[in-house]
Amino acid sequence: MKVILRQDVDKLGKMGDTVTVKDGYARNYLLPREYAYIATPGAIKRLEAERRQYEKRMEKAKASAEELAAKLADLQISLSMKVGEEGKLYGSVSTQMIAAELTARGFDIDKRNIIIEEPIKSLGIFDIKVKLHTEVLATLKVWVISEE
Repeated sequence: MKVILRQDVDKLGKMGDTVTVKDGYARNYLLPREYAYIATPGAIKRLEAERRQYEKRMEKAKASAEELAAKLADLQISLSMKVGEEGKLYGSVSTQMIAAELTARGFDIDKRNIIIEEPIKSLGIFDIKVKLHTEVLATLKVWVISEE
């Protein structure tokens, strides 16, 4: 069965692609979840209208993400942690701690969007990446200081 994808489907295709799939896969998975339309001329027109609306929404979301990224670039947060000998932390700084501090300052950012490349287990200043949009990454300065 030929179907036109309404959104990106892993290992199948991107939005707007016309793909051939088995009838059962289309009837039982793609069509009920509204991931695809049956390939007809009317469906192609409908998909083009949806694509234009989707692109407008994505442009607005990207613009708001870029504004938020500019605000986060100026922001510096500090986390006080218990410190052992030689400046090593008991435990490590987690994305949940950073998200809680951002929430306290009025930013609503999910902890899954905060990227810590390697565990933070010492005192210092660290650059943390925050994924705000598929195309927008912000950098946030995090100061890890002693609790004393």
